[in-house]
Amino acid sequence: MQAEIRQLKPNDVGLMVALSTFFGEAFSDMQTYTEKRPSEDYLKGLLRSDTFIALVALEEMKVVGGLAAYELKKFEQERSEIYIYDLAVSSDYRRKGIATALIQRLKLIAADRGAYVIFVQADTDIEEGPAIALYTKLGQREEVLHFDISVESND
Repeated sequence: MQAEIRQLKPNDVGLMVALSTFFGEAFSDMQTYTEKRPSEDYLKGLLRSDTFIALVALEEMKVVGGLAAYELKKFEQERSEIYIYDLAVSSDYRRKGIATALIQRLKLIAADRGAYVIFVQADTDIEEGPAIALYTKLGQREEVLHFDISVESND
């Protein structure tokens, strides 16, 4: 059976919480994803916004995969790009086309929004091999550097 791919809407707060827990488990980072959960009103607002996209893959109402993305409006032209922030599939459901189906649904959403590209970053460590293979299959690889800049003062 193929998983159902669903875009979350403001009334899907329960599924958004389940997706966050799922990401915590998938990335072995429960603290980040579950310790300081946002309020229901915050999540409804996020799911209502035109800059956030959440997709889930469901098997009998259980989250087995998910994707969180942001639409970034550009200033140099009237267009936008979509950034895949998180993407994961449960280990029991990998190699069944779920990640590809999530990205394919995102492509439809991006086209509807007039976005010109979807981009994602992947760590180059050995554990990301399957992710890099997936992204290579679906897109063009670019070599980039990524820097995290703290918002705290260095004074």
